[in-house]
Amino acid sequence: RVHPQTVIEHFGTWNAAKRAAGLFPRRFLTRDELLEQLRVLGDELARTPTARDLAARRRALPSASLYAHTFGSLANALREAGFEVLQGEERLERAIVQGAELAKALGRLPKMADWADARRNDHALLSEWQVYRLLDVPRGAWTAFQFLVRERLRDEDVEVLPDGNLGGGS
Repeated sequence: RVHPQTVIEHFGTWNAAKRAAGLFPRRFLTRDELLEQLRVLGDELARTPTARDLAARRRALPSASLYAHTFGSLANALREAGFEVLQGEERLERAIVQGAELAKALGRLPKMADWADARRNDHALLSEWQVYRLLDVPRGAWTAFQFLVRERLRDEDVEVLPDGNLGGGS
């Protein structure tokens, strides 16, 4: 391992060393430049970027922690960049709507594995674990989510049979 001071003495500055290594010096970006990078990434992905997206591009983009340090949180930076960032009840509501759509496509209430499969094709979906953690219950969070999806489907006049399969309806 090399001491950071040795690196600075050799390259002149820490950022010069990072540039020489092909890394992205993050320290001197303005707020506007940081926001623009989020917008460009969002355009590339055709969705709201996540911390995971930033981590996957860590050699080319600033880290989520820099956004958090600069804007208070990555979510704040995303909002300021013009992205929709849902929280709490809004996220749960979106997940229930998406769960009802997935149920209609499957012909039954979605299982956790179904959700994971669907997310591989649609990154607009929360991960199955994010959905799981939206429900603050001691046990059976996915079952609680299925109950909420069942209620949404019933509100839409879609029959949900006791086994979770969808029956007739509109």
